[in-house]
Amino acid sequence: MTEDPKPKRPQQVYSLIVEVGRKTGDGLPPKATGAALLCYASGVDEAEAVRETVAILKEAEMAPLEVQGLGTLEDRMKGGEEIDQEEQFLMERALRENSVIVAEITPFFD
Repeated sequence: MTEDPKPKRPQQVYSLIVEVGRKTGDGLPPKATGAALLCYASGVDEAEAVRETVAILKEAEMAPLEVQGLGTLEDRMKGGEEIDQEEQFLMERALRENSVIVAEITPFFD
């Protein structure tokens, strides 16, 4: 019997800000030059959460340019942020569903 030498690391949810450019079919307003997306993504670490988020956004015809990690719920609360119940619910949902949730889209205009 072979045992897996590495124990499975638990999934966590990471808050990410993703800047996207324009791409045909991206669903952004016609005159927008891009957007910032607030996403909650599950992963065993932030790098995995970023990879999954970028892959899903590309599948959705979006053009990810840059990703900024804000940390886990615990990280953000330790940093003094107040996280409302709706935001916490979306984070819990991302964890439960092992998914990426786009919580907010802020289009950019020149």
